[in-house]
Amino acid sequence: MTDSPPETIDAFHRGAFHVVQPKGRGHRSGMDAMLLAALVADERPIRVADLGAGAGAAGMAVASRLDRADVVLFERSPDMAEFARKSLLLSENARFAGRVSVLEADVTLTGKDRNEAGLIDDSFHHVIMNPPFNDASDRLTPDALKAEAHAMTEGLFERWIRTAGAIMIPGGQLSLIARPQSIGEIIGACGRRFGGIEITPIHPREGENAVRILVTAIKGSRARLVLRASLIMHGEGTHKFSDFVDDMNNGRAAYPRK
Repeated sequence: MTDSPPETIDAFHRGAFHVVQPKGRGHRSGMDAMLLAALVADERPIRVADLGAGAGAAGMAVASRLDRADVVLFERSPDMAEFARKSLLLSENARFAGRVSVLEADVTLTGKDRNEAGLIDDSFHHVIMNPPFNDASDRLTPDALKAEAHAMTEGLFERWIRTAGAIMIPGGQLSLIARPQSIGEIIGACGRRFGGIEITPIHPREGENAVRILVTAIKGSRARLVLRASLIMHGEGTHKFSDFVDDMNNGRAAYPRK
């Protein structure tokens, strides 16, 4: 008998929920997933799709914070999908586990294949995504599971955002986190599918370049693009999170659209 791959059980939102994640391999969720989840600010009964969910941290953060949200975690990797399923069996997650499901599916599928995989047209109010955003020329890793989760492929945003547009109801919200250099690709992929794009740069500290962007957009909107005020992660000379970023990270605050 072989030993099971090592894993950890990690607390998020100050212990409000827990996620089973691979140890020493694969992608491990952290701040990016929590900032992404904070973009869903909706108190109505809603259906949320988390594309490329990994172990499910972002989608579970939405379900943990919003009592009326039903969430589907879409993940292509059977290994990562299994971590998400393990998380939903934890007693710490019992209060929302019945509102979260896991489907193994390639989010780049199209047409009939996409619908048969569970990515049903016009069925979600919100779609969130934290797609791979390392350039292929970035440092490679021998960990195949991590490489798949981190390495960007050509046309990635076009394929993922095409799926988001297909499965979302008119007026639904797309939310994503990415690197700043992907702004052009993201705007191009939104095309006529999404408008009202709002982009928030995230800077480590005052005076330092942005390292991430938060993006939201509305299906079918014709509103103009808005570049929002920057989020500053840390004060000068400290690694402590700024108050609002800390609240977003810990599920005490959402980041609603303007």
